[in-house]
Amino acid sequence: MNTQTTNWRSDIESASRRLRERAGGFLRQTPLWKLPASAFGLTAAPGVEVWLKLEHMQVSGSFKARGMMNRLLANDIPDSGVIVASGGNAGIATAAAAKALGVRCQVFLPGVSPEAKRARLRALGAEVVVVGELYPDALAACLARQKETGALLTHAYDQPEVVAGAGTLGHEIEMQGGLPDAVLVSVGGGGLIGGLAAWFERRARVVSLEPEKAPTLFRAREAGEPIDVEVGGIAADSLGARRIGAISWEITQQQVQHALLLSDEAIRTAQQWMWKEMKLAVEPAAALPLAALQTGAYTPREGEKVCLIVCGANVDPATVA
Repeated sequence: MNTQTTNWRSDIESASRRLRERAGGFLRQTPLWKLPASAFGLTAAPGVEVWLKLEHMQVSGSFKARGMMNRLLANDIPDSGVIVASGGNAGIATAAAAKALGVRCQVFLPGVSPEAKRARLRALGAEVVVVGELYPDALAACLARQKETGALLTHAYDQPEVVAGAGTLGHEIEMQGGLPDAVLVSVGGGGLIGGLAAWFERRARVVSLEPEKAPTLFRAREAGEPIDVEVGGIAADSLGARRIGAISWEITQQQVQHALLLSDEAIRTAQQWMWKEMKLAVEPAAALPLAALQTGAYTPREGEKVCLIVCGANVDPATVA
């Protein structure tokens, strides 16, 4: 797909209408908190305002609900239902959307996926298949099964409807709070940053954040093209794609100028801080934006409005404290 000829803002607006009119209350408008930097114990330049977009409160526990439901609503679903490979969140979102629409769902998970996510999938009525150790293993098995059954394939991050659905989050932020100066977003396969960058274009500074042990987009930018990388670490279940998605790669090449890496220690510290100080139980992937501020990896400019995307909460609460 050539994203240079795609009117992404129009596609995202269409996705917003489709989800509003046809999702039957499946999606939530998640809260947007606007707080001074001091609320996070940060010493920042004068006038810095930190926005928290609490997308972890979405119905499936992550932003993925937007793209997965948009994908299902935009296509005819065969009797064999829908099929997806996922580290957990895309599978949960697809299963929740399938349940809302009354269709079958099969989810392929890698061994790294936590039991909390597997249990959630089974509770949603999905058939769960665990294959290999990391996401690419599950994806290969999923694609093979899809050829056998003809089920509608929902990709975790690399389909136009999925990226446009993720972009509705940016649309919602702007409708709720106006235009931020910067948006800090975690990256795995790239669906979320692709959708946000497509919506904001360069009207806001979209900043890519990845764990040091899962640097999919960062290494692609170094190489000048998507490449396979070794992934692991604290956020591998959510940010464990080995290669950035083709659609998001093209979008981010045009629209994203800043890419940062964060240590597992910094991510874990931010995750624990969010629970202890704000009582927000989030998964490691959702803590990267705060970690970027706490470590100084990203330093807001004077008067900047910086939006942190809190992307998911599918985590065992016992592991957060």
